[in-house]
Amino acid sequence: MPDALSITASAVDPALLSLPWSTPLGEWPSSAIVSLPKGLSRHLVRFSSLSGRVVAIKETTEQMARREYDMLGNLARLDAPCVERVAVIAKRTDAAGEPLPAALVTAHLKFSLPYRALFTQVLRPDTATRLVDALAALLVRLHNVGFFWGDVSLSNTLFRRDAGAFAAYLVDAETGELHEAGLTRGQREHDLDVARTNIAGEIMDLEAGGRLEGGVDAVAIADGIVSSYHSLWAALTDAQTFTASESWRITERVRHLNDLGFDIGEMSIEQAPDGTKVSIQPKVVDAGHHQRRLIRLTGLDVEENQARRLLNDMDEFRARVSRLDDEEMVAHEWLTRVFEPVVRAIPWDLRAKLEPAEVFHQVLEHRWYMSQAQGKSAPLAEVLSSYIDTVLRHRRDEATVMGPPTETMALPVITAELPVQDDEDDEVDWRDLV
Repeated sequence: MPDALSITASAVDPALLSLPWSTPLGEWPSSAIVSLPKGLSRHLVRFSSLSGRVVAIKETTEQMARREYDMLGNLARLDAPCVERVAVIAKRTDAAGEPLPAALVTAHLKFSLPYRALFTQVLRPDTATRLVDALAALLVRLHNVGFFWGDVSLSNTLFRRDAGAFAAYLVDAETGELHEAGLTRGQREHDLDVARTNIAGEIMDLEAGGRLEGGVDAVAIADGIVSSYHSLWAALTDAQTFTASESWRITERVRHLNDLGFDIGEMSIEQAPDGTKVSIQPKVVDAGHHQRRLIRLTGLDVEENQARRLLNDMDEFRARVSRLDDEEMVAHEWLTRVFEPVVRAIPWDLRAKLEPAEVFHQVLEHRWYMSQAQGKSAPLAEVLSSYIDTVLRHRRDEATVMGPPTETMALPVITAELPVQDDEDDEVDWRDLV
């Protein structure tokens, strides 16, 4: 390896030195490559293994690599949903001393899926709509911290399953700009127009390849990001006026924003001179309301919708089973008696299929279907056995390999006996739960 090689990294990883940087990325040996599906990119991108994790390597110019590396660092500090930066590799040369492109190294987002990997044959309209809604929510979050994307598209986004919906992450910040003073309406509308155009083109490309379900209107799907974005942006930023006797609307506004997954850091409240009208407007809005509550109570770090679902189950457990009043004690009891036993019951060879929180969400969904079919509440042990055998076992691994279509699967009822767990310290037999 040439002595002039320059590595800029957020954390020193000696394994970076072992990768074949003196070879053009397109010619790396199979021993250095991890085969994963990836989205469309204007640059050459390959995946590799680094210290037990998968990283994405993109060849580009040194200037662009360093700029994007810095941008991803800034976005991470702002808690924006994006891939994690790892390193910039510059001053590369081949065996003959000829210069090679610089490389940007980012961490592969576990359980993430490029939009093209969310289906095997055709893309269903409801899946496309959920992807667009997730991208709209991501764009709102980015605009809220002053980030102008410049190239919004499904291809520049990664998606993770989130309790029946999707959570979107920015994967390409090459064209982005951060504006501390915030974005103008023109900048936000420009991003939105680019998003609409790119999404329409991407959906039409699927249609041309016969991978779009018949009767789907690509333009209508693309238009969906405009309405979804404007609706969420208005909910977060619009001023609200009401009479002085309706002060309860302040609490209502906060609860509505919490339901959307956002917290208010500050709120401006103004009263008319005659005291008849009151106006409120959120000042600082942060995403992840349910995520933060779940982390505080249980330490579980999951997606927003997953957190909402888990918290709902915890609240139901508190009302139905727990005899404790303290919220933190209830959370601990729910974690040890319900969530962890379900996760531990998943066979080792199936644990790369889905994230634990997504598995738990799907088990709850499966329980609902089984209970409907049986006309009574199905025991959790029976539900879990059925879910493992009829649903989870037939999925592809999503930790590093992309999954199958997201359509609802048939849910036949199976009452096979579950294997006994090996955990000797399990004080509560989870199979007794109903």
